[in-house]
Amino acid sequence: LSLVGSEMCIRDRSSLYTFFIGLVFSIYLLFSKETLSRQLKKTTIAFIGKDKTEKVCKIIQLSGDTFTSFITCQCLEACILGSMFIVTMGILKMPYAMLMGVVIAITALIPVFGAFIGCFIGIIMIGIVNPIQAIEFIVLFLVLQQIEGNFIYPHVVGNSVGLPSIWVFVAVIIGGNLMGIMGMFLFIPLTSIFYTCLLYTSPSPRD
Repeated sequence: LSLVGSEMCIRDRSSLYTFFIGLVFSIYLLFSKETLSRQLKKTTIAFIGKDKTEKVCKIIQLSGDTFTSFITCQCLEACILGSMFIVTMGILKMPYAMLMGVVIAITALIPVFGAFIGCFIGIIMIGIVNPIQAIEFIVLFLVLQQIEGNFIYPHVVGNSVGLPSIWVFVAVIIGGNLMGIMGMFLFIPLTSIFYTCLLYTSPSPRD
């Protein structure tokens, strides 16, 4: 037991040390980002030339803008969905209206399918108090999820990253199959970047 305890203590110290080093390195990058950016640009120009460097910089800028917009709108969409649950559950006098709205808003940060995790938690919590209202909660969830999935999410998130609604769903499905929850979150902005690059590089149709 003492040996196991010692190994766990060493692992905890190693994890804490890695976290601390990563935090310090991140802070250093934030404070030195302009200097590092200029140095990296000069180095890239020396290796691949000015024209290609400009194209790379445009892609990096596009990636930063896309990920920032996606994260912002993903949070907005989660807040909208959580507010819808708080209001409707309050009108229907269901228990834990505020708590369930917050839980669903947090789990909804996982694209498209995250709210189902909050639904499962809600069924358990409400079912303990009133099984009939748990069934009503399921019906309410299905209705609000249809509204959110078919109208709010594709338009809010899809428009924020400049991606058609159908490609949002394709990106979520492919990303989820390849990388799980993290893939769902990453593949929407990645697909948007790829889609935008194709639009800019594809030849325009002749008149």
